[in-house]
Amino acid sequence: MASIFVFPGQGAQSVGMGKDLYESNAAARAVFDEVDSALGEKLSDIIFNGPAETLTLTANVQPAIMATSIAMLRASGVSLPEFVAGHSLGEYTALCAAGALSVGDAAKLLRARGNAMQTAVPVGHGLTAVVLGMDIEALRKICDENGCDVANDNSTGQVVISGAKEAVESAMAAAKEQGAKRAMPLALSVPVHCRIQQPAADAMAKALESVNIKTPSVPLISNKTCTPLTDVNEIKNALVYQMTHGVRWRESVLNMAELGITEMIEVGPGSVLTGLCSRITDKITAKKLEI
Repeated sequence: MASIFVFPGQGAQSVGMGKDLYESNAAARAVFDEVDSALGEKLSDIIFNGPAETLTLTANVQPAIMATSIAMLRASGVSLPEFVAGHSLGEYTALCAAGALSVGDAAKLLRARGNAMQTAVPVGHGLTAVVLGMDIEALRKICDENGCDVANDNSTGQVVISGAKEAVESAMAAAKEQGAKRAMPLALSVPVHCRIQQPAADAMAKALESVNIKTPSVPLISNKTCTPLTDVNEIKNALVYQMTHGVRWRESVLNMAELGITEMIEVGPGSVLTGLCSRITDKITAKKLEI
């Protein structure tokens, strides 16, 4: 029997997240202050007060979710379990939690990641959509035929696709024709985890070389391999790889069960990963971190 802390990605954010902790807990306040210092601006003001349109900009929301998640973890005072994992940008949060990255370095990397993603694809040229109720292999075939990619394999029957706007729109139409229950665009400012993010992958490879990443204190279950990683070079490669390839979350959770993990604790805003776990396996009990 083992436990894992998991950290969310984009979509978990809300204006005001972490504000109560900032006002009441010194450890949490120190996290937000370190992020503000690293970025040279008051990101905490945007997190706590909005507006929502500014918070959801990719370059803001990525370090914002990381900051809030780590603030929650440190406010709780609990020790790490046997493993950590994160969904997309949540991998950076997981590495920070495991001592592989400082809070400041994680914030700067995620700001660079968000900027690189937005620069790689001009506004309006990309699209990300969720497809419900369709077999992933059938959907992967549709994506291949239309020139886009599977971005997130979240759970059985919930898959996110991404790429150039016209390619994703064509794939959505084909998915509906072939029996998908729903196919709808997501409110993201950039397409994620797809081939047209190659310039962003190149930028992150350079950014990661300039940062000191330490061996994590507990293994990271990777979005790339679905297996535990501790080697720093393998971790860096996985972080670059995830820019242009899909997040294998369903497979990761199934492999967590195979590793003997019976408890998942979601650390951060929202409860997306807790909900996904219950739809993937009954061998793991998922819950939110209590603070």
